[in-house]
Amino acid sequence: MTLDYISHETCLLHRAPSAHPECPERLQAIEQALANSPLESRVKRIQAQPVEREALLRVHDAAYLDQVAAAIPAPGGWSILDTGDTYLCEHSLEAARLAAGSMVMAVDRVMKAPGRRAFCAVRPPGHHAGRAFGMGFCLFNNVAVGAAHALAAHGLSRVAIVDFDVHHGNGTEDIFRDEPRVLFCSSFQHPHYPGSGADTRSDHILNLPLHAGTDGQALRAAVEAHWLPALEAFRPQLLLISAGFDGHADDPLANFRLREVDYVWLTQMVVDLADQYAEGRVVSTLEGGYDLPALGRSAVAHLAVLAGYEPGADVGG
Repeated sequence: MTLDYISHETCLLHRAPSAHPECPERLQAIEQALANSPLESRVKRIQAQPVEREALLRVHDAAYLDQVAAAIPAPGGWSILDTGDTYLCEHSLEAARLAAGSMVMAVDRVMKAPGRRAFCAVRPPGHHAGRAFGMGFCLFNNVAVGAAHALAAHGLSRVAIVDFDVHHGNGTEDIFRDEPRVLFCSSFQHPHYPGSGADTRSDHILNLPLHAGTDGQALRAAVEAHWLPALEAFRPQLLLISAGFDGHADDPLANFRLREVDYVWLTQMVVDLADQYAEGRVVSTLEGGYDLPALGRSAVAHLAVLAGYEPGADVGG
């Protein structure tokens, strides 16, 4: 199997004015780990194309899109989108449009070819961006753009999003709160940034708030008990992944104790569901992951499963 690997060099140009965990080196770490693995022959590299405003308007308010555009600084300058640390530079809007556009491209490609899978190696990430706000390093909600595009352009009625980033995908929940055609499954450390999700009660939003120190065994047990029955009952026609690797034991921004093998297990679970219900169609997009060596290893383990390597295969990186 050949895995679509969608990226763009402009995603490296989005940056904060000083040392910041969401940095261009994150994509470079994945590229280096990929180059050191045997996966290159199974990866089809594709240049991302910028998203159209119409696709963004399915998940974001027009006023918010205008707010982001207006906040882009002059060349050489910096601005902050929220009150925290979501920085903007002159290239940020272009990078964000490419990140969201990669998901539209990926969905179109997998819908045209049963069994095809795709990974979007892009930044800025997206799952904290809601309908009318950006935060947590996120400008546009990339995975939500992909899901909404699948519903609108391909006529799907059941799209599942699996978000295993260590932080709650509050933006994705905000966007699809009243959309039962999207089953959203988010696992995250609680209490932790952004402090949401633990009290959600919904038939189509399945949050797993887990305590600091959660390891792979505990996460797997929770997923098997809470996500799998719902995902199987939902019978998704397409599965999307918000692939955050910041639950790794080495990551500095949280306190889970996951390892590469746990990302293999999570990815294989999604692939198996896709093979059973969605003609194998899976699209994954990068969210968090801030220890560069751990990010590289974990992402390559994830890519190996998407590319059809046997679970647990040694792919290096």
